[in-house]
Amino acid sequence: MRRTVLFALMLMALLSFTAMAQRGEVNYTPKQTEFRTITLPQAQAVTLRLYEAGLGGKAYKTVKMKGKKSADHTLWSATVKGNLNGKFYTFEVTQGGKKLGECAGVFARAVGVNGQRGAVIDFAATNPDGWSRDVRPAIAWSDLVLYEMHHRDFSIDPSGGFAHPGKFLALTEPRALRHLQELGVNAVHILPSFDYASVDETRLDTPQYNWGYDPVNYNVPEGGYSTDPYRPEVRVREFKQMVKALHDAGIKVILDVVYNHTFDIAGSNFQKMMPDYFYRKTADGNYSNGSGCGNETASEREFVRAYIVESVKYWVEEYHIDGFRFDLMGVHDIATMNAVRRELPSDIFIYGEGWSAGGCAIPNEELGMKANISRMPGIAAFSDEIRDGLRGPWDGDDKAAFLGRVKGNEESVKYGIVGGIKHPQVDLKKVNYTDEAWATEPTQLIAYVSCHDDMCLVDRLKASIPGITTDELIRLDLLAQTAVFTSQGVPFMLSGEEMLRDKKGVHNSYNSPDDINHLDWNNLTKYPQVMAYYKGLIALRKHHPAFHMGNAQEIVNKLEFIESTDLTVAYKLKNHAGGDSWNTIYVVLNANTEPRVLAVDDGHYTIVCCDGVIDENGLETIDGTQVIIPAQSALIMHD
Repeated sequence: MRRTVLFALMLMALLSFTAMAQRGEVNYTPKQTEFRTITLPQAQAVTLRLYEAGLGGKAYKTVKMKGKKSADHTLWSATVKGNLNGKFYTFEVTQGGKKLGECAGVFARAVGVNGQRGAVIDFAATNPDGWSRDVRPAIAWSDLVLYEMHHRDFSIDPSGGFAHPGKFLALTEPRALRHLQELGVNAVHILPSFDYASVDETRLDTPQYNWGYDPVNYNVPEGGYSTDPYRPEVRVREFKQMVKALHDAGIKVILDVVYNHTFDIAGSNFQKMMPDYFYRKTADGNYSNGSGCGNETASEREFVRAYIVESVKYWVEEYHIDGFRFDLMGVHDIATMNAVRRELPSDIFIYGEGWSAGGCAIPNEELGMKANISRMPGIAAFSDEIRDGLRGPWDGDDKAAFLGRVKGNEESVKYGIVGGIKHPQVDLKKVNYTDEAWATEPTQLIAYVSCHDDMCLVDRLKASIPGITTDELIRLDLLAQTAVFTSQGVPFMLSGEEMLRDKKGVHNSYNSPDDINHLDWNNLTKYPQVMAYYKGLIALRKHHPAFHMGNAQEIVNKLEFIESTDLTVAYKLKNHAGGDSWNTIYVVLNANTEPRVLAVDDGHYTIVCCDGVIDENGLETIDGTQVIIPAQSALIMHD
C-alpha cells in the first residue's frame, strides 16, 4: 500500500513537471499574464520581478509567488494584470534562508539580450507568412544526405556575398538555397542554435566566435544569430523564417542539442531553480564530469528526463524541426533516449555521438553509447570506425590510415560501407573500436570522415601525409567521400568540404576567429572539380537505391565484397539491389599510389565514376573480365 501511494505521488509530481514543460513559464494574453515555475520542496519562496528591458535597470514590479507544495516539488504561480507584451521577468528562489540569484527560469521560451531575463511575447505574432502551411519534407531516413554547418562559418566571409552574414536569415537567401540544392544535400545539421553563453550579444559589432556547446536557455534561439538580440521576438521570427525557407527548398533542418551539460553549474538556471537536482555526482560527492565541461546532467532522474523530452517536442511543435543530433549522447541514459524516440513523430531523425568525454557517474551499460545502439531502435550514432579507418585515429592528427596508405584498415572501411550491420564478409576482429556489429539497421550508422570536431578532412590529410601535393590532396579527398556517400549508412559531410575547405591546421576551432572557420566561396571557382564531384556523387546516391537499401537483410543478400589487394576495397551490388535499374554495380576504392587491376564478372560495363570524374550517364564502356582502377581514386561501373 505504501509503495502504491509513493508511486502515485511520484507520478503526480512528474505530470506536474511535464505540464509545466509543455506550457512554459508564461501564459500571455493582452489582459493578463500568468507566470509559473517549479522548485524542489525545500524552496521557501520564489520572487517574480518584472523589468522594462532585458538588461539593466531596476524591477518596476515585484511579486511574491504562491506555492503549492507536494512531497517532491512545489509549483509556484502568479498572475499579473495588464498587457505585458514586450516586458521582461526573472525568478529568484529562496532556499535554506539564502537567495539563489535571479534567472529566466528553466522553461523560458523567449529571453532578452544575453538571456539573463525571460521575456513576455505573443508567439502567434512571430509566425512568418505561410507558417501554418509549412510542412516537414518527406524524406526517408535512408535517403538523407546530412550537411553539418555553423551559421557564422557558412555566411560570414565577404566572398559569399550574403546580406545577413552570420545570421539565421542568411539561410533564407537565394545564394544559400541555390548552393545547397545544387550540391544535393537534403538536410542541414546546424550547430547549437539555442541561447548559449560564450558570445556577448551586446557586442555583436565586435567579431566573436564559438560553436555554441555552452547552453544557457535550451528552448530559445541564440540572439547572436538574429538581427536584433534586444528584441526577443526577432530571434524567434527569424529562426522560423530560416526553417520555412529551407523546407520550401526541400531541405530538412536538424538541430544540434546539448542536454548533457550546462555552461557552468553555479550560474545555470537549473542550479538557481532546483539546486543539485539536474547534475550527477560521484560517490565521493563531487560533480561528475562525463561531458569534459565540468558537469554532466542526470538524465535518468524523472524531472530531467521529462525536461529533455518536452524540450525536443517543443522545438518540433513551435519551430517545425525535423531531427536532432545529440551532443555526447553517451552521457544520457538509454531510457531517456528511448523516451525521446517514443515521444517524437516517427519521421523525426535522431542521432548522436555514441560516446562521452570522460567517465560518467552511472555505468556504461546504462548509457547511450554506440555499443548500446541495438537497445535504442530508431536512433543512430556516428561511426568512428569508417572515419578513422579512412583518415587515421582520433588521438593523433599526424597518423594516417587507408587514405595515407596504412594497411590494415580495410575492414573498418568495409564495416562503414555495410552500415554497421553484421555482414558475413566483414571480419569484426579487424575493425577498429568494436568487435561486434552495433547497428541492427543501416540507418543507425552515420558515415562520415570529418565534422566540426578535430581537423577537417583537408587539414587531416595535410597533417598525416607529409609533402602531399594539391593534386594528391584532391584525389584523396574525393576518394574519402566516395566511401562515405556509397555507404549503406546515412552519409554526413562538413560544410565547405565541397569547396576544399581548410582551417589552417587548427584541430579544435571552437573559438577560433573567422579567418580560421569561414568558408571561402572563391574556392568554388578555384577548385571547380571538387564541387562537381561532390555534386555528382550525391546525385548518384540519390538516384540509385542500391546505395541506400535501408534494410540489413537486403544488404547481406545484395552487397558482396570482392577479393582485392591491400589498400583496396571492392564490392558489388547485385541483382538490382534495392530495386535499382542497374543490375550489377561495382564500387572500388584504391588508396595505392599505383593503378590496380580487379577481376570482375565477364560482361559489358558502363563506367560512371573514374579518376576523379563522375557522369551518371557514362564516361566510357568496357568489356571483359577485368578493370583498371587509377591510383588514389574510386571507380564505379554497372552492367
